[in-house]
Amino acid sequence: MEEKSKEEQKGFFARLKEKFTAKEEREEEKESAAKPFETSEDELKEFEEAFKEKKEQEEKAAKEEPEEEIIPVVTETEEGETIFEIQEKPGTNHEETKRETVEEEKEESGFFSALKNTIFKTSLSEEKFEELFWELEMVLLENNVAVEVIELMKQNLKKDLVEKKILRGEINDIILRSLQKSVEQTFDVPGIDFIERVKEKKPFVIVFVGINGSGKTTTIAKMAHKLKENNLSCVIAAGDTFRAAAIQQLEEHANRLHIKMIKHDYGSDPAAVGFDAIKYAQAHNVDCVLIDTAGRLHSNVNLMDEMKKIIRVTKPDLKIFIGEAITGNDCVDQARKFHEAIGIDGIVLAKADVDEKGGAALSISYVTKKPIIYIGTGQGYNDLQPFDKEKVMEQIGLA
Repeated sequence: MEEKSKEEQKGFFARLKEKFTAKEEREEEKESAAKPFETSEDELKEFEEAFKEKKEQEEKAAKEEPEEEIIPVVTETEEGETIFEIQEKPGTNHEETKRETVEEEKEESGFFSALKNTIFKTSLSEEKFEELFWELEMVLLENNVAVEVIELMKQNLKKDLVEKKILRGEINDIILRSLQKSVEQTFDVPGIDFIERVKEKKPFVIVFVGINGSGKTTTIAKMAHKLKENNLSCVIAAGDTFRAAAIQQLEEHANRLHIKMIKHDYGSDPAAVGFDAIKYAQAHNVDCVLIDTAGRLHSNVNLMDEMKKIIRVTKPDLKIFIGEAITGNDCVDQARKFHEAIGIDGIVLAKADVDEKGGAALSISYVTKKPIIYIGTGQGYNDLQPFDKEKVMEQIGLA
């Protein structure tokens, strides 16, 4: 596998911020000559004194430099006349010297030019902001950030930048703080302490939903393992009765973890499987029931109606959506549709370890207003980590 370039290794928000500020600075340079300079009298006075002091130091240094000794060249003509000439240093270019002198004069008289680069305050119009943000919007969309989140970031940036008098040196920090604020807002939903919630009642019933191939079966096994680590018993219900392979796969995990699994025949009613698992838990004093369901597209009306039946029969305490982080906006849209259909309570993002863009993690909580409980970071039973928004911010370059 080829090594990533330094640019690719950066979080996309870091690259986004650089792009925004660089483009803005280029626009300022083009327009700076036509714009009035706005600053306070105290700032002007302070800078003028510093400029004057620097000028005096340069003049003093110039006086201390030893003058070059001028050696005349003596030549004698055929008529016997003696001529004295001053020999120029090799490589002397009068035009270049003249140009440098003019440039120096410009610099010396360019007080406002120097002022612009240090304490010049700039104001960004709404029209210019829209022009700049359009390019950033494309970057965000490419990195699987939901439209709702992009709009949130846009409004926050606009509030912090448009028609504000901002020191040039502060622009980077202002943009960074604005983006950080937006990201924190996307995660501003009440969290779920999974283990503590399970301890609230017995049996605690959880139904897992998602589309085919989203990692439900593996995630259920990981969560069963986590319950065992915390001295909580559980029973698994093999509610994916549409695929014989799904029942076998879940049974293999249950055997490895030494956990009871309730199953019915292939093609049986999944709601009945969940109901029987709950009855088993009640009879055997089991702490938690984990109910698997068949993967289904949110657009399949019949399967979604069946999902609603499972929810009615089992009356779960938690409904957890499992999605693949690497599918980006598709994952967000799936979560939205499942939430509209059955009202999910929390989210587990599988395969988050191979999601380099981070858009799904950034968007899914904001769109559903539900927390990410865990993220999957591998195939092992221990590869299920509590969601940490600080790590996400670090991943996308905003830490």
